[in-house]
Amino acid sequence: MPAHRTRLAFEPLSPLLDIRRVVESTPNFEFAMDITCDAIDDFPLEDFEKLVLYQVVLSGKPLVIRGFHQRLDKRIFSEKWLRAKYAKKVEEVRDLVKKKTFNFSMGHYLDNLSLLTRQVTVHNYTHKDLQRLYLKDIDCPPEWRAYLENLLPPFFFYLNEGPKAFEGPASEKTNLSEIPKTTQGDLIAPAGDLMSSLPPSMRAENLMCYVGHEGTYTPAHQEMCASLGHNIMVEASDGSLENGKPTEPGSSIWLMTETKDRRIVSEYWMSVLGHDIDIEDFFAPLHAWEIAPFKTWVVEQRPGDLILVPPLAAHQVWNRGTRTMKVAWNRTTVDTLELALLEALPHARMVCRDEQYKNKAIVYFTLERYSKLLRQAKKVDHTVVVQLWDDFKRLFNLYKSILLSESFSQKNPEKNVEYHEFQSNVTCSFCRCNIFNRFLTCPGCADALGCENDPYDVCMDCYVMGRSCACVSNLKWVEQFPWKLLTERYEAWRRLIISSDENNKDLKVQFPTFIVARGQVGKKSVAEICQEQLVRRPWNDPKKPKPVVDNTIEDAGSESEGNSRSKKRRKMRQSLTAKADDVHRCHVCLHFEVNWKLAPCSNCDQRYCYGSLFRAFEISPQEAMEKHHWLCPKCRKQCSCGACQRDPSMKPYEPNCTILGHDTSMVADPRSIETLVDFRKSNLWWLKKFGDDVHGRIQKRQREAEEAELERQKTLEDQGFSFEASPFDPPQNGNGNDENALGFDDNDGGIPVDPSLIA
Repeated sequence: MPAHRTRLAFEPLSPLLDIRRVVESTPNFEFAMDITCDAIDDFPLEDFEKLVLYQVVLSGKPLVIRGFHQRLDKRIFSEKWLRAKYAKKVEEVRDLVKKKTFNFSMGHYLDNLSLLTRQVTVHNYTHKDLQRLYLKDIDCPPEWRAYLENLLPPFFFYLNEGPKAFEGPASEKTNLSEIPKTTQGDLIAPAGDLMSSLPPSMRAENLMCYVGHEGTYTPAHQEMCASLGHNIMVEASDGSLENGKPTEPGSSIWLMTETKDRRIVSEYWMSVLGHDIDIEDFFAPLHAWEIAPFKTWVVEQRPGDLILVPPLAAHQVWNRGTRTMKVAWNRTTVDTLELALLEALPHARMVCRDEQYKNKAIVYFTLERYSKLLRQAKKVDHTVVVQLWDDFKRLFNLYKSILLSESFSQKNPEKNVEYHEFQSNVTCSFCRCNIFNRFLTCPGCADALGCENDPYDVCMDCYVMGRSCACVSNLKWVEQFPWKLLTERYEAWRRLIISSDENNKDLKVQFPTFIVARGQVGKKSVAEICQEQLVRRPWNDPKKPKPVVDNTIEDAGSESEGNSRSKKRRKMRQSLTAKADDVHRCHVCLHFEVNWKLAPCSNCDQRYCYGSLFRAFEISPQEAMEKHHWLCPKCRKQCSCGACQRDPSMKPYEPNCTILGHDTSMVADPRSIETLVDFRKSNLWWLKKFGDDVHGRIQKRQREAEEAELERQKTLEDQGFSFEASPFDPPQNGNGNDENALGFDDNDGGIPVDPSLIA
């Protein structure tokens, strides 16, 4: 059996936990920065907006704003009102132990919160049979939404389109009349939430409510698509009698990280805790956070506390007391879009997580909206207009990257492309990410496995990775926007940017024509790779199915250490395939494979299978395919195979991170297969080969994070920002590798299962 990384077991927090004492006694724990909403009244709203930008977005640290409970109308923000108004409304309640959902009426759930809380005592809180029923991700009552929208500063509320009147903190010092307007009366200013740029039918509904009791929790995760998180506790039990039943005071404990530590957190979660932060199914015990090699920001959230969560900052939440009621939402900004397209979406694609926010579409529609505003603001000198121009330029660069990735080969453009008008509803059948424009579809297997009239649509990124339906090739091209329209928009927006400052000659260089931009890329686009792979990969006729992937083959980069491959089996495999012209041996794992599953070196005659490249050298299929002249690890003097390591000039590549592997069969379309890399396999064999230096890899991540932070600070200081870097506490010697101290559970099952659900 292949070896697996041991996984840390779930451990609940004690009802008697004194979080303040824990923070004061733990070196890498610190309470998050907090301010009162009354303090916001002392300054113009622009100053508060700069604080949020600096603290949460640029510094990547959480911010807590306290005191909103004094401004919330307790007539509607109460358990009594919720029961009276929505008692009969049926909601899905999540059983966190069984990992199932059950339909409860709101009234029934609220009636039993006291019972669910009393079941937890200091003596039994670790028992596996305790119920943890969480009313989460339910629609926010419209009355609450309207009240909060009028109370909170508009720039950080859900679906904000721009400055508007409100009655909350700093409202009296906000003068909308100073902001320039278009001839139609629209304010010329950036939107607080770029999701508002999408047509209403395309927007993701992410204004949600959460009602929990003692022992319910949200596992460690990052906000979807690198967006900014907002969470306000609007009500909680206070310890008094309610409906004749005793209650315990409600609050929530938050453990949060910083944006800059995201890679350290990911490596720590995988290599030490044995879980993947992208899967979002593990609540880390307190002692795992206490010895973690990064700073943990702590908040005990009480009624009226609004928490702002930085993009890509991992965090988890534990609810305490009889009842906590919260409202949460996410915002998309230019900063989050850049992080989403660069990091968050590739990670989501690996684990097949829904992309609900349609990030690429947001870029396009925001450019459309902003361009109309800016055409009437060329001569306007105002801070919000300056910010609008800056955002427009950054969005334009994102749009350029999107178009360049979708560009066909200039030497061999596709002529037969089907047009399907964009309605934002096309998602990849494998990874489930939203597809903005071009994709591949396979109508040939539409009726396979009972999927009647359901064509198999795959995004270009997945197809490059070897993901597709069993037909593998003979897929057809589809686009949702006429390509001419997209390139015309590019040129029109480019001219608009250049016209903003006709005396600045550098703008023409910074924002070249699309033809020039294509020539500057220096590598193949994702669409061009797909064109080549459609020619290389064979078509498997669904009416005459044949095996495409030999699942009996295991490469040397798997967990098996190669011990399961007998010499006799290898000789049989060789005798069957060695004589074929389109078959070659992988330089690393020594298995024979068809050529389209191998990456050929441009400098020598060596070929590497994509599985070995991915696990042993952290080279994705796209990285090898996009280069016009790809040099293999041997030619780069980095090969780590046994033969090459005998070469004294070789410096074998050591993996930088842990890959645990993802089994996507439960979420991907059932017709899906993986033809190039089995992403279920980990790279643990390669880590063990080099000593599995967990501490060394984490330290390397720390150095990279610190260097990136210093570079970021320098850049911001050059732009006029000045601030102090927060201290970073290194891991304590002797703690980082003590797996027994962590209380590891060698069972691969993870969270224990509650055997029953009380009706």
